[in-house]
Amino acid sequence: MHPAFAGLIGAGLALLCCLFAYLIHRGREAWRQLEAQRNADRVSPELREALTAIRNGALLVGADDEVLVVNDVGEAMTLARGTRVGFPALLERVRSVREDGHPFSGVVLRERQPGEEKLELSVNVVRLSDDKVLVIAVDESTLRRIEAARRDFVANISHELKTPIGAISVLAEAVEAARDDPEAVERFAGRLQRETARLAELTNQIIDLSRLQTEDPMLTREVVDLWDVVDEAVSRSREKAAARHVTLTVARTAHLAVNGDRWQLVDAVTNLTVNAINYSDQRARVAVSLVEMFEDGQSWADIKVSDNGIGIRPEDQDRIFERFYRVDYGRSRETGGTGLGLSIVKHIARAHGGSVRVWSRPGHGSTFTLRLPLNRADPHYRELEMEGS
Repeated sequence: MHPAFAGLIGAGLALLCCLFAYLIHRGREAWRQLEAQRNADRVSPELREALTAIRNGALLVGADDEVLVVNDVGEAMTLARGTRVGFPALLERVRSVREDGHPFSGVVLRERQPGEEKLELSVNVVRLSDDKVLVIAVDESTLRRIEAARRDFVANISHELKTPIGAISVLAEAVEAARDDPEAVERFAGRLQRETARLAELTNQIIDLSRLQTEDPMLTREVVDLWDVVDEAVSRSREKAAARHVTLTVARTAHLAVNGDRWQLVDAVTNLTVNAINYSDQRARVAVSLVEMFEDGQSWADIKVSDNGIGIRPEDQDRIFERFYRVDYGRSRETGGTGLGLSIVKHIARAHGGSVRVWSRPGHGSTFTLRLPLNRADPHYRELEMEGS
């Protein structure tokens, strides 16, 4: 047989095999959909609507372990896979309750991908009529992570507050003891003022961070001119820059506006700018720029804060947005840093549908980029754009 003819026959057989496999797959999918529809028809509309409306995961299993109803939350928890119960540990509980009739209330663990955290579900399993079994589930793993984060936050706050409070107490005693020494009183009073200011800043940032972690973190929503945001942030930072002899410059290449909370955005840019000043040596340069970017079909405003300071090691770059994490604890104490500024920036960026990222090399400085989505469809935006043209 001619090799070309043999190759043609082989290609035809391969095509037929692919077509056959595709038809089998489509047939199975159609059968699953038909079976799911038949199962759903065995449940009263009232019960189906009630289970669908439940805010927790809900799963109704038939006498043969077939899934009769699963709501959207239950699907997200993978309580079901197609027409079958989602994972073995839950199926075992369903069968046990069906057999002995005793309700089950407790935790069921679901193994996910190797190396991933187990899904920890708090479930209530009860037997209904006709050997049906109802499962109501809550994802406890998320709640436990939130609780763990809350405990860590409280512990960190307690530690951070004790330092300035203790210092204020000691300095107050020192002032009293040195009341006959004007120079000592003046020295201790100056340190007392610095510790008081640090305590006030820490308290305000804790309040800001707590508000940013609520379901609705923005106090106001309006069209915000980012030129005004940058100007206000730089104005707030000039005194700090002058005290450290740092040159602060601004570059604006576009007139941009976003929807959001003006004062939160000012706080975010101020935190980035002050952070750059604090981690720069004297007579260094800090530049704040505003540019427009287009990526993934979306227009963005990038506010970049660059310095030529000490830089950040690669192993620290993944952690600098954590609460109370400091790259250089000694410098942070010296400049009055609280360790919350970058965490606040991260939460403000998320609240506005944006992000914050860092590029840095030790000894060569850092560039922080606050990226925010533009909304060109807003008529107020076009008015601002026309004013700047």
